[in-house]
Amino acid sequence: MAKALLIIDVQNAILRGKGTPERQPLLEAVLDDTIGRLRDLQDKARSAGAPVIVIQHDGPGGHRLAVGTEGWQVRPELAPLTGDVLVRKESSDSFHDTELGARLGELGVSHLVVGGCMTQFCVDTTVRRAVSLGYDVTLVADGHTTADSAKLTHADIIAHHNETLDGFGAGDAVVDVRAAADISF
Repeated sequence: MAKALLIIDVQNAILRGKGTPERQPLLEAVLDDTIGRLRDLQDKARSAGAPVIVIQHDGPGGHRLAVGTEGWQVRPELAPLTGDVLVRKESSDSFHDTELGARLGELGVSHLVVGGCMTQFCVDTTVRRAVSLGYDVTLVADGHTTADSAKLTHADIIAHHNETLDGFGAGDAVVDVRAAADISF
């Protein structure tokens, strides 16, 4: 079972302006902590020879992730290195109209370790799609984040998705939710 690390949409402006003035600094601090754990997983994956795949969202003009802008750039701490795979997407589903499935096939990957942003959109959609396509998934419990919604804090959203997705399956493929420190390649 070949594993790959899949990091979704950790871009400079992913949370820019998504919080109230009081909450924005907290959201940014949580993102920085999440990036630290994902960086550690990148190091583990690379040391084990496992593929590292970085997903980059291409937003339309005027969007905080508009292609070519500073906000669109992958955070430098997680930017792909030589040998890593960069996949660009335009929807919440990292597989939809992208080369992700083909690249995973070329690499012989059957198990994805997933983290990144935005929990309830791109992370959730990609995890569910991966399982429906037959990939086992390890969702990094402390390796994905988001902004607050109108009714829920980012922490509530993350906790809800960790609980909801743990054990989610399709056929023989299943999601396992684990802390970054408990993941190996």
